Amino acid sequence: MNAQIKTELLGMNMQELEEYMASMGEPRFRSRQIHKWIYQKEVNSFYDMSDLPRELRQKLDEKAQISIPRVLKQRVSVDGTRKFLMELEDKKRIETVLIPQSKDKNTRYTLCVSTQVGCPIGCAFCATGVSGFQRNLKYYEIVGEYLGAKRELEKKVKAEDNALIANVVYMGMGEPMLNYEDVIKSIRILNDSIGINLGQRHITISTSGDIGGINKLTREDLQVTLAISLHACNDETRNDLIPLNRKYPISELMEAINNYILETNRRVTFEYIMLDNINVSRADADDMIKLIKPVLANVNLIPYNEVEGLIYKKPSDKTIMQFYNWLVNGGLNVTIREEKGSDIEAACGQLRAKRER
Repeated sequence: MNAQIKTELLGMNMQELEEYMASMGEPRFRSRQIHKWIYQKEVNSFYDMSDLPRELRQKLDEKAQISIPRVLKQRVSVDGTRKFLMELEDKKRIETVLIPQSKDKNTRYTLCVSTQVGCPIGCAFCATGVSGFQRNLKYYEIVGEYLGAKRELEKKVKAEDNALIANVVYMGMGEPMLNYEDVIKSIRILNDSIGINLGQRHITISTSGDIGGINKLTREDLQVTLAISLHACNDETRNDLIPLNRKYPISELMEAINNYILETNRRVTFEYIMLDNINVSRADADDMIKLIKPVLANVNLIPYNEVEGLIYKKPSDKTIMQFYNWLVNGGLNVTIREEKGSDIEAACGQLRAKRER
């Protein structure tokens, strides 16, 4: 006899919870109680929902579930960055990273969420692609990353502050645009004003250049930030670094980005990982200035976080600053991302859910 398939409550909005509770013959106000337990208190055990009758808790436990991923391991960097190894219901594993915004003890955090188990893109410099692609995350699993990380953080900082996580970036394992529908649905749940209530402008979606996803995002009524993992400004180098560029070359990518800016009037961020002797020459800087200067955009330079087994190296501090100065003098709006979490392999390009011993 097969085990009963339970109804997943994580990811349901208030109306959906009301409909579910009504199907169980329960009054509407029960859905408000459960909604608060899930989205504001990060509780996934019905037996911990103390304002529900015992009989209802037992009935819910038999028929439903709240699949907040289990944190198997947590590593903390010297800079306060926290990396969580999370296990999903099917025992697949992902990594999720919390990054402090300052050194202040009352700092807010940015949460970097994964959207896939592994990644199919296979960028040459990235650890995630090395582990291969297994599957997309469901929208409720992405929301579960937020709730699971927040619950762990609250234990450590001894706070129940709904604004503790101030920003969410879809920059973890996977290519968000290849899991588009679930990513957008998770964003709408994070943004729900009677739930987690994270502002749209505090959410960033990063893509390695999937034009189909960019075009769909252009048509969404969302005020999220679009970030493009650029990493090279000529097709020859970008083909080597990002295989997706062979499908969507830079000229087509820029056409989609320009259309996005025209339709949304929103500034785009270009992410650029700096690889020694690969993409930090004067010619590379000139190519970037020519490509990006006409565009409403910021450039985020990321000194490479080296990955064991890969050939790429981080440029010297002198090379990094020289490249930065060329871009600034060329009229671009540029920042250098402060390295966070590299000592625990939690920095950009270092995530992979290898089986921990």
